[in-house]
Amino acid sequence: MPDLNFEEIDKLKKKLDSFRPLPSEVLKNLHEDLVLRWTYNSNAIEGNTLTLKETKVALEGITIGGKTIREHFEVINHREAIFFVEDLVKKNEPLSQWQIKSIHQLILKNIDDKNAGSYRKNNVIISGASHVPPDFTQVPDLMESFIETYKNNFIKLHPVEKAARVHVDFVKIHPFIDGNGRTARLLMNLELMKSGFPPVILPVEKRLTYYEFLDLAHTKNDYKPFLKLIAEIVEDSFKPYFYALGVI
Repeated sequence: MPDLNFEEIDKLKKKLDSFRPLPSEVLKNLHEDLVLRWTYNSNAIEGNTLTLKETKVALEGITIGGKTIREHFEVINHREAIFFVEDLVKKNEPLSQWQIKSIHQLILKNIDDKNAGSYRKNNVIISGASHVPPDFTQVPDLMESFIETYKNNFIKLHPVEKAARVHVDFVKIHPFIDGNGRTARLLMNLELMKSGFPPVILPVEKRLTYYEFLDLAHTKNDYKPFLKLIAEIVEDSFKPYFYALGVI
């Protein structure tokens, strides 16, 4: 992974840290907004057709006419997965296969219970991507190596680089039959939050760029564009906090 300058991001984190502990009313307000926007964007990237407002209503337990049951479950499940990730952050344990499978199980709950939390038993292709994920028989070994690399190599990286790398390398393996993208973005935020960074939201408007940069990392081993994209959204993630604190 190339050396990118994280100086600006580190300054923003230092500035935010200077206001900690943040007032509880500020945190509550920010949290509700975060859960909504994170859920909406992450699901929209994967083709969920609920709008931001419809996602808000679905999170309140109201059914939207003309939308599938699956789309509603995707919203509810994603919120549950965020809450689970927040619990993991409090425990501050190193990433494990159990954590990954548990997050995925929540993502596919009531949608595909047979495959929820289980590595794929088939080969898959990623629509529109040049990268072909590895044969399903290799997945258990590759996931074991992924965790070993995380423990031995990623630990030395800047937190933003580490989080981006977790995302990229996880998606390259594509260990699940479905729900890999959502799981990857939750894992990336798990790493960022454990290091004291705000969670990031990858906007659906950047979906094409996001897919292109992932493919570039997977096929050409060029991680720089993806890392730069993640660094940009990390910078953006501080804005709501400073706005809420009145220190833009």
